[in-house]
Amino acid sequence: MRKAPKLAFRDFSGKLRPVKHAAASSLIQSRYPLAIVAGLLLAASFPKIGIAGLAWVAPALMLAAALGKRGAESFRIGYVAGLAHYLASLYWLLLIPYRWHSIPLGPAAGWLSLSAYLALYPATWVWLVARVHSPRSTVHGPQSTVHSLEGAYPCWLPEGFGGVLARSWGQRTLWTISGAALWVALEMVVVRLFTGFPWNLLGSSQYQMVPLIQIASITGAYGISFLVVWVSLSLLSAGLMVVLRPTLRSAWIGEIILPLVVVALVFNFGFRQLAGDSPSDRKLRLCLIQPSIPQTLIWDTSRDRERFGDLIHLSEQALTSHPDLLVWPEAAVPSYARWDTNTYPAITNLVCQYRTWLILGSDDLGLPAHPAPANEYEFYNASFLVNPAGEFVSRYRKRNLVVFGEYIPLVRWLPFVKWFTPIEGGFTPGDCPVPFTLTNLNVKTSTLICFEDTFPHLARECAEDDTDFLVNLTNNGWFGESAAQWQHAAAALFRAVENGLPLVRCSNNGLTGWVDAHGRLRQIFRDDRGTVYGAGFLTAEIPLPAAGERRAPTFYHRHGDWFGWACVGLAGIMLVFRRK
Repeated sequence: MRKAPKLAFRDFSGKLRPVKHAAASSLIQSRYPLAIVAGLLLAASFPKIGIAGLAWVAPALMLAAALGKRGAESFRIGYVAGLAHYLASLYWLLLIPYRWHSIPLGPAAGWLSLSAYLALYPATWVWLVARVHSPRSTVHGPQSTVHSLEGAYPCWLPEGFGGVLARSWGQRTLWTISGAALWVALEMVVVRLFTGFPWNLLGSSQYQMVPLIQIASITGAYGISFLVVWVSLSLLSAGLMVVLRPTLRSAWIGEIILPLVVVALVFNFGFRQLAGDSPSDRKLRLCLIQPSIPQTLIWDTSRDRERFGDLIHLSEQALTSHPDLLVWPEAAVPSYARWDTNTYPAITNLVCQYRTWLILGSDDLGLPAHPAPANEYEFYNASFLVNPAGEFVSRYRKRNLVVFGEYIPLVRWLPFVKWFTPIEGGFTPGDCPVPFTLTNLNVKTSTLICFEDTFPHLARECAEDDTDFLVNLTNNGWFGESAAQWQHAAAALFRAVENGLPLVRCSNNGLTGWVDAHGRLRQIFRDDRGTVYGAGFLTAEIPLPAAGERRAPTFYHRHGDWFGWACVGLAGIMLVFRRK
């Protein structure tokens, strides 16, 4: 009977030594804790903690935890990392104030299920990228097969780590680039599948690195995600070089030189973009109202008049500064603004008295386009433009609805699904963007409602060539005073960079403020406590192009998600060759 193959490694003197199975077993057992640490570090790179540098390390640690593992085991390790990340970063879902039809888990059901779904994406990435194996060689004759790695590798090195360095420099570089492309390809999927959930995309963690994020005007936010993953995998390769080939002291530099050069070029491009920003003499003065209405109060119809009165009172205070435009957030109006006999005259009287334009968020209704019984209406989450004469001149209906928050999928065939949601009915999505034109001011804007400002392609559709700025109306009152408001704003500011337009955000309880065309947070409303969550208003002046001029469209605005689709194509080619 032939003897079982022996596992061995070469020490730093070149001598073969057997692998200590106890040490190897201990290392394997430590992989899941490492995956959890990687996931938590990735979560900490986003607000509120917001240590951007951790995002450049976390993907490498996530992959290191599974490197060399095959099939289901590498997928499980990646899933644990992804689950740790999303459970930590989406904790604010637990703050939703709803009884959930007496289901014991309450909001925890949504938190767990959404995190469990999103964790599939990093798990898939780890599963596909971690499949790097060491070459095998036969020594000591045919009866004693020894698996050895090229060079002097320590005994605690698991299979797969050496497989990275056993390849040529070109192969390793292609591995890091394809790993970054695959990450972006998966982000492209998560943004679009099941109406999409583009929350905490990796590039969003770098929102404070203003020179770096200017590349989004060409590649979209996906370009920053690509850079972060590419550098992270290159650092992993360089780290292995330092540990496994200490005799080649400078060899690790070759692993990171190319991505570092690209990052330097990106920063140079960003600084040039910022230096070319010239001040504008033409400005639009606006007031943003943040009523800070608790979600429980929004559901209490008996207090509708009270909260609407508070909104009007805040608006009257803000209007003493005589702004050109007044903005109310999503869900500020407690009823149908166009149809309610109490709110409609109050709105028209307000704008007529102060001779100002108004953008507001309100529910809307209309007859269905398809044949339907009499008195059957469709309901919409909408925004309206009201002119200084009190006329509702434009209306936009939200196109991308929140699953289980604004609509229930498959409810017609699976009616029991509605028991697991905080809504009993649902909204109908709008079908197109609608520009809002302030005619006497020669100003044009477009609104995005709720988390629509986290979708790159959706915001691009709203930004026409002559659009002066974008407006987001949102209500994050569902999530209390949490990180949700900051994470939302961090994702949204990339829409300004991508389209080269200022972005005005008016929220129920934060973040209310505005972002300039380069993604810089220019003003944020803060209450008397110094937080972003309280009630009040913010007056701001938004720069506009000179009369008769237009902003130069960005490359991304003209060509869209070309970079993201290129990464999808590269990832597809990689997978095809992987199967061969």
